[in-house]
Amino acid sequence: MVEIKTDTSIEAMREAGRIVAQALTAVREAAAVGVSLRDLDGAARAVIAEAGAGSPFLDYRPSWAPTPFPAVICTSVNDAIVHGIPDDYRLHDGDLVSIDCGAVLDGWVGDSAVSFTVGRARPEDVRLIATAEEALEAGIAAAVVGNRIGDIAHAVGRVCRSAGYGIPDGFGGHGVGRHMHEDPGVPNEGRPGRGMPLRHGMVLAIEPMVIGGGTDGHYTAGDGWTMRTADGSRASHAEHTVAITDDGPRILTAL
Repeated sequence: MVEIKTDTSIEAMREAGRIVAQALTAVREAAAVGVSLRDLDGAARAVIAEAGAGSPFLDYRPSWAPTPFPAVICTSVNDAIVHGIPDDYRLHDGDLVSIDCGAVLDGWVGDSAVSFTVGRARPEDVRLIATAEEALEAGIAAAVVGNRIGDIAHAVGRVCRSAGYGIPDGFGGHGVGRHMHEDPGVPNEGRPGRGMPLRHGMVLAIEPMVIGGGTDGHYTAGDGWTMRTADGSRASHAEHTVAITDDGPRILTAL
């Protein structure tokens, strides 16, 4: 069932989204060679706590997970696509880092992700990150009343495939609201004109994930959470929570 949000609810979600944006900014500012992933989680926790918000990630345990998630951010480094657990790994020069973060405020959720490099960036990583961001922009541009879910999926997938990158099968965006994951699903590849019509009041997390090696294969690491590329190539992830409105798409997780 897809919940249509009121304009008042969308405003409340914007406040949750603002906290997510602030937390991601704090994490990015803290990221440097020698800093641990656990330290990055601490930076996000401080922002969320100071805002009086909670985390939809902390202790989250979907049916497929062997353990509850132990942090407020996902830290996916290099060949990790999504769902990386912050641990004592210390960032190295040239690492590609994807950070996914959520916040809950007054019962409403915001969800966003960003990728960046630490230290000296490899040109191929810069292009990979730029492509994920371009795909996100294309998906948001397609998120208009009168279009369908397939139009978003097609816009995202076209950018990723045109760049020669892989798209992890079975993973994509989703509805957001009182819960972090709601209907409908938002694939990262699809046919235009297909799927559920977009209506004013729908709120979606649009989140391209791209695999640098060009293949779609992936596997779950031994921790039961981290999803890694099958070919060992690097990956990038970008995400915003977006409200569908009669005035066009509204990004709720921007600064």
